[in-house]
Amino acid sequence: MSQRAGRGRLGCLFVLLLAAAAVYFGLDFGEAYLRYFRYRDAMAQAARFSSVQTDGAIRAHLANVADSLGLPPKARDVTIRRSAGAVTIEADYVETVQLPGRSRELRFTPKVQK
Repeated sequence: MSQRAGRGRLGCLFVLLLAAAAVYFGLDFGEAYLRYFRYRDAMAQAARFSSVQTDGAIRAHLANVADSLGLPPKARDVTIRRSAGAVTIEADYVETVQLPGRSRELRFTPKVQK
């Protein structure tokens, strides 16, 4: 049997190795964004029930959510603004993702309005 052009075993192995590396290092980025979306969903739920909760209760709830998601301590600093029938909840925090030989900071600013 002869090999056809472009069908070498090393070429296929190299592509698989690149795909595995991309998935391995992309997981940290994916997890950071997943935590962001979960935190933002918790903020949206808190905004929906803001008419029956105090600002202190909302802050305590979101601090617990941030702790359970493993977010940085800065994520617990939530700003709540109320105006005529509307509420805005926002936060600002940075997560560090480790890459081989360096780290990358991702800045998240979840904000919800009801």
